[in-house]
Amino acid sequence: MRKAIVYASVHHGNTEKLVKGIAEECQVDLIDAVKQPDADLNSYDMIGFASGIYFSKFHRSILEFAEKNLPDDKKIFLICTYGGSANYKSIERILDKKHASVVGKFGCKGYDTFGPFKLVGGIAKGHPNEEDMKNAVDFVKGLH
Repeated sequence: MRKAIVYASVHHGNTEKLVKGIAEECQVDLIDAVKQPDADLNSYDMIGFASGIYFSKFHRSILEFAEKNLPDDKKIFLICTYGGSANYKSIERILDKKHASVVGKFGCKGYDTFGPFKLVGGIAKGHPNEEDMKNAVDFVKGLH
């Protein structure tokens, strides 16, 4: 089964750290939505979308990528890093339009210094950590 993870990691590199750790342990191709906005996903059996959460949404580059490039009827998994809480609604709206089936979701804390968090030196320092990485790898290995 051919898998890809389309990701955006623009603030502290939390999401990139996570997906690169997954790629080391699992057979997945990584696609940076910012650097490869026109990547073709047709040959993949399962596609992951990974992003930090910005204002309760996946990064706009991921949302735009999915809207433009995701073929209909694909198996999808979602990964997010967050300072506050996981939120998948923004990407799920697009996935519904594409008749995608979500086969799993994974989220973990990620270092965040946005807005008021900057005043206190950020939250979730040190995340994603080793345990987060192991859990993310186990999540992807368990997808079918």
